[in-house]
Amino acid sequence: MKLFFADTVPLGLPEGHRFPAVKYPLLRERVARSGCFPPEALIPASPVSFDLLCLAHTPDYVRRVFSGQLSEKEIRRIGLPWSPELVERSRCSVGATLSACRAALSEGVSANLGGGTHHAYADHGEGYCVFNDVAVAVRAILSETPARRILIVDCDVHQGNGTAAILAGDPAVFILDLYGARNFPFHKEAVSLAVPLPDGANDAVYLAALRTALPQAIEQAQADLAIYLAGSDAFAGDSLGRLSLTKAGLEGRDRLVLHSLRQAGLGVCVVMAGGYARPISDTVDIHFRTLCVAQEVFGDHLR
Repeated sequence: MKLFFADTVPLGLPEGHRFPAVKYPLLRERVARSGCFPPEALIPASPVSFDLLCLAHTPDYVRRVFSGQLSEKEIRRIGLPWSPELVERSRCSVGATLSACRAALSEGVSANLGGGTHHAYADHGEGYCVFNDVAVAVRAILSETPARRILIVDCDVHQGNGTAAILAGDPAVFILDLYGARNFPFHKEAVSLAVPLPDGANDAVYLAALRTALPQAIEQAQADLAIYLAGSDAFAGDSLGRLSLTKAGLEGRDRLVLHSLRQAGLGVCVVMAGGYARPISDTVDIHFRTLCVAQEVFGDHLR
């Protein structure tokens, strides 16, 4: 199982910034020392090109990100200070998801140890998201093989508003999105199948909703590739989540999603998406278990 990463390119954040960027190297280090994955499974990502980004973003926005010409308002909306390192890291993160999608199609399952920047729109970023890795990867895969169909299973606790807006109306894409109904973003975009959840939803409530919605999504999508946003932020200890799932509940979610997708014959690209637990080790634990479950579920089914 190939695991792509981009964390060796620094985000260039000032000390004390509230975005938990350290979770990415901590996850990679946890994978490396676990013994569950061979060293060659970890692959550094390459940055995607301007033209590839323009498959999902407007050329004007990409140009201004590259050149540092975003306004102060645009930078505040993203929540990350602009720097050349931020641009390079964002390009590499998109590259990791695209590489993981290609590997999933050829080998069965793969992952980006980051990614899931689903709040970025075509012409602006927001919510710690500069470029939308999932939307760019979807557009790139469909440009390479137009006959493909893609299912996005978004289990980040925040709705993937940017992804929904960018890919709206594309008949080759089906989006299932489970999210906190009263959480950010406060304006929700239309998706193929939305599952809004109440504040405090626990394991039982969440898994019941997922068991109902996931088979519907798989049946309607008729896809051959799935991108699974395995956010850890539905965890009860997440500072931005507002839901009440346990680690066991999140592992159950992962098993249900990945087993269902494998049974349906889809290649699966897993991206980590959000996670803001305190202590941060809880976020790392949850993401690490997601990767282990992916490897366990696919097992001999890895192509």
